[in-house]
Amino acid sequence: MARLPLEGVKVLDVSTMIAAPFGAVLLGDFGADVIKVELPGKGDTLRHVGPFKDGEPLRWPGLARNKRSLTLDLRKEEGMNIFKELVRHVDIVIENFRPGTLEKWGGGYEELKRINPKLVMIRVSGYGQTGPFREKAGFGTPATAFSGFTYLQGYPDRPPVSPSFSLTDYITGIYVAFAAVTAIYHRDVLPNGEGQMVDIGLYESVFRMMEFLVAEYDQLGKVRERSPGLSGHSSPAGTFMTKDGHWVVLVTSTDSTFERLAKAMGREDLLTDEKFCTNERRLAHHEETNGIVADWIRTKTRDELLHILDEHGVPVSPILSIKDIFEHPHYQARENIIVTIQPH
Repeated sequence: MARLPLEGVKVLDVSTMIAAPFGAVLLGDFGADVIKVELPGKGDTLRHVGPFKDGEPLRWPGLARNKRSLTLDLRKEEGMNIFKELVRHVDIVIENFRPGTLEKWGGGYEELKRINPKLVMIRVSGYGQTGPFREKAGFGTPATAFSGFTYLQGYPDRPPVSPSFSLTDYITGIYVAFAAVTAIYHRDVLPNGEGQMVDIGLYESVFRMMEFLVAEYDQLGKVRERSPGLSGHSSPAGTFMTKDGHWVVLVTSTDSTFERLAKAMGREDLLTDEKFCTNERRLAHHEETNGIVADWIRTKTRDELLHILDEHGVPVSPILSIKDIFEHPHYQARENIIVTIQPH
């Protein structure tokens, strides 16, 4: 078996729940030796979050994989002393206590840096280690709202809609792993490299994806509002129902894509119509444009539609449930879901 790229890298994961632990999982996927530290008693809170089967939490194994387990009470001197001894021998510490907590217990970055000057410490919190919100309690859903993402979700005449799963946590976890790897590269490869502390706020991970909002507001004074589908920047775009009652998503982000769609529909006349000949014009008549496409899609079954649009190179996808995903040949061919044995 080929050597994994992070073999030999030692990680101490003293985080809980999703975001930071997911980052540690990713490091373990690529070969890092991850030691998971939990407080005594009930352990990680995620152990007690459903759904459950036969009394076992189903979410926990996915965020505990690739990790060896250790119980330490960092609130007590003995536990903190053991923690510090472990820090002496690891490359990376990942934590997500509220800012100031580890300092209060005697295990802040400056203290750990004295023990291990080459240490990389990844600190995850709702709003970061600095700023007026640094001590504010932080979970993924409020952080998503603070990022500006939630403001854009839903319909303009209805309340904003939060994501139905831990979107921000998982995105942050990717940043955790990326930050850890780049910090190790800086330490071990670049001249005069050294250890460092990396400060990640949950809200920043999502805000980073929406840099277009910054440019729009700064340069145009535009505040983007909720807009269902993708009507904010391209048309036609959105969700459409097929003849046999299935939902699909279709988007035409370029004029050349719309040209292919018009030909697939047998509506080349749209290409010379002043209302539809450019994306800017289609956006100005978005409801009418989407209506024409919706009427055509309703005459096709899902399989018919996908076949026609795929042949014409139009980006389209069925909206899949998890049941659909389990049965889909593409997921199977790429082995996106594999069977593993959960140790007890």
